Amino acid sequence: MSLTIIEIKNAKPRTSDYRLADSQGLFLYVTSAGGKIWRYRYRVGPKEKTLTLGQYPELGLVAARDAHREARKLVAEGKDPALEKQKAKISRQEAAKVTFRKVAEEWLADQEPIWSISNAKRVRNRFERDLYPLFGHHPIGQIESTSILRALRKIEGRGSVETAKRVRGYVRGVFRRAKAERLVDPAILLEIDEIRDALKPTRRGSKQPALTEVPELLEFQKVVDRSTSSLIVKLASRLLALTLVRVGVLRTALWSEFEGIDWENPDAVPNAPIWRVPASRMKLDVEDKGNSAFGHDVPLSHQAVESLRALRPLTGGFDLLFPSTKSWREPISDAALSTMYKRMGGGRYKNVMVPHGWRSSFSTIMNERAAELERDGDRMVIDMVLAHVPQGVSRSEWAYNRSRYRKPRGTLIQIWADLITRGLDPAHEVVSRYLNGRLKDQQ
Repeated sequence: MSLTIIEIKNAKPRTSDYRLADSQGLFLYVTSAGGKIWRYRYRVGPKEKTLTLGQYPELGLVAARDAHREARKLVAEGKDPALEKQKAKISRQEAAKVTFRKVAEEWLADQEPIWSISNAKRVRNRFERDLYPLFGHHPIGQIESTSILRALRKIEGRGSVETAKRVRGYVRGVFRRAKAERLVDPAILLEIDEIRDALKPTRRGSKQPALTEVPELLEFQKVVDRSTSSLIVKLASRLLALTLVRVGVLRTALWSEFEGIDWENPDAVPNAPIWRVPASRMKLDVEDKGNSAFGHDVPLSHQAVESLRALRPLTGGFDLLFPSTKSWREPISDAALSTMYKRMGGGRYKNVMVPHGWRSSFSTIMNERAAELERDGDRMVIDMVLAHVPQGVSRSEWAYNRSRYRKPRGTLIQIWADLITRGLDPAHEVVSRYLNGRLKDQQ
């Protein structure tokens, strides 16, 4: 018959130690000094052994039975619960020696191969500057979410609200790795998620300066073509307008990411040409960057393919479409396009149009077109072109629908390309004119 709480409380010390049996090997050991200890007698192979579970009342009846149940499971699996308990103790002791910095360095080593060199350096600097000085030397299992929040608050205090949000994502990635290695309590991940709500909201100021009329965009691109800027930067601007990706994605584009184009035969009709941007280079939470489902496929318009063909003889021998003049392993500066936009045309476009503005231009013009033509379905496609998760759609649904909506996206991108290149010189003519001008200057 199983023990009751009343029996346990009424168990008095005797002249010698004794036992009160519960069930299936669980018993309460009462010492002559009045101590009450939960123990479990079991057999592993030919040997009978006893496991101490804990002391009453610290370990109550229900908790003792739970611990007993877990120990019995181990015995059923052919394991010795006493040995497993010792292993767990050693693991905890070892885990206590593993610092945040050690796990972070391992996490960074895993991430760096899928990041650009400049991004990897930037992220590492965040750890060195903002995290390691505060708790880099602390055992990761002992770090509380309040310490993480304090670190992020310091970043916010410098006015870097967006950076604080990114660093929270990096920290979460480190703790996910630690969780997989059983170095931390899994609950810490939920607490790190909750920190997101404690951070300052991103300031919603005025939208990025952007031209929102097609004639203005056509004139703008003519000024780009006539500018004295680098030919590579001019072509980058054209491809940015035609693909509508973020500037960082364009700068770090690789030739190996483009499919469906026969580079050897310029007269060949492209077969559903597409640019596959890996998730690692998209603007995503850190944990999503390793998930290929969150990559972004960009259908390429005829004009985009023509621009790529014009660029190919210039940089096709490199990995990057737009390598820096200082080092072919590094992309052009993130300020290259914005500097050109500010200076060209005597500065007339300063604070009027920025590189990121192309996305706003596309959204405004194509949404207005959808309203005029009563094509409400285009709104979702417009969001997908920009790699925005449409309102009411989960990220997993969006990833699934990405291929499903590829044809509508391609159609919309082609309509856009036709609108913003009407009357413009083809990219190969811009290249020829630039190169011929340089030859004349050298004669």
